[in-house]
Order: sequence, then C-alpha cells, then structure tokens
Amino acid sequence: MAQTTIRRERALSGRAEAYERFCDQLRLARVRPGQFISQRELVALLDMPLGSVRELIPRLEAAGLLVTVPKRGLQIAPVDLKLIRNAFQVRAMIEREAIFHFTQVVTPEELDALEADHLRMRARAQAPQPDSALDADAQQLDWGFHDRMVDAMGNEILSEMYRVNSLHVRLIALDASQIAAQRVLPAMQEHLIFIAALRRRDAPAAVAALMHHIGSSRQRVIDASSNSPASARALAFA
Repeated sequence: MAQTTIRRERALSGRAEAYERFCDQLRLARVRPGQFISQRELVALLDMPLGSVRELIPRLEAAGLLVTVPKRGLQIAPVDLKLIRNAFQVRAMIEREAIFHFTQVVTPEELDALEADHLRMRARAQAPQPDSALDADAQQLDWGFHDRMVDAMGNEILSEMYRVNSLHVRLIALDASQIAAQRVLPAMQEHLIFIAALRRRDAPAAVAALMHHIGSSRQRVIDASSNSPASARALAFA
C-alpha cells in the first residue's frame, strides 16, 4: 500500500512538473501558436520522461493549449479571432471582480512600490538607447501586477482559471515589426491610470480604467494580427 501511494505521488508530481515546464516554454516563446510538435520533441524540450509527457498531453488538450490533428499529430493551439475574443472575455470577467476587491485591500505602500516600478519602466521605454531587456522586464511587471490582483481575492479556483487563460493570452502575438517601446508605453500608461484610481479607492474608476486597458490590449493584438500573418514572434502585453 505504501509503495503504491509513493508511486502515485511521484506520478502526480511528474505530471505537475511537466505542465509547469511546458508553461515556461510557452512564456519564453520556445513553442509557437500553430506549431506541430511530436511527443519526442516534447520530451527533449521539457527534459522529462516520455511517460510524464504522455500524461501531460490530455491536460494540455483539456486546457485548450494543445490539439490533436488527425494524421498530423500534436499542434500548439493556433491563434485566431475566436481565441482572441474568448481569452480576453474570460480575462475581463475575472479581472473586473478582482479589481473591486483589490481597491479595498491594497495598501498605500504597495501602491507606492507599483507606481515607482511602472514609472521606471516607462522611463526605460522612452529612453533613446536600445534596451534589450525591456520586453522581458516589462512583461514580468505587467503580468505580475495582474496576477497579484487576482490572487488577492484568495480564490484558488479563480486564480487557476486565470493562470490557464493567461497562457492563452500569451499565445496571442503582436507583430514583431513593432518596436518594444511601442508595446511597453501604452501598457505602462494604462496601468498608471488605474493605479491612480486605486490610490483614490475609486472602484468604478479603477474598473473603467482596467476595462479600457484590456480592450486596448485586445485591439492592439487584432490590429497586429491583421497587419501581419507572421505575428507570432513577440508576445502580447497584458
């Protein structure tokens, strides 16, 4: 009985680790929307045993991150207007609830730190010299802020739903021809507007600013996708 329990726990641990490694590869853009990938390639990419990868596939399919195409194999979920609409709709529903709660619980000290971080990132985006780390650092700040608001509700089910949906949003790409600053500046500016509303404890204004931010982000994605069929090279900002 004890050995059976240990084996079961190891199997669960292996599946969880494989899932987290896949998510990391997606966040780092090492897998692309619409890309076909074999089980052997997944084993190499994730550095996990074949058994863990095989157990991972149904979870990715259930999450809508991977599809099985008859006679062709496994495909990373392709990006289309339906995915964009669905992912941003789910995001707006969860974040609307989150910001109402966050308005009540966020401390002045945390808002000070958030504002300072965003002002520094905006200044980097406005600097005349190239900044090779700007995209990665801005994405970390951007998504970290949204994750923090959702997690502040203390609802593990919603947090998990939001994390899975965030992976869909990150699959949605912006046109690689855009300069990094053109992606970072709008996101930082929009964040600063709802940080100001949070500071005033003005929940309706904070919600309105957040919904505008999400709508702007969705429109930037749609515009970039319409302008370039090869838009899967740079991850969309939140």
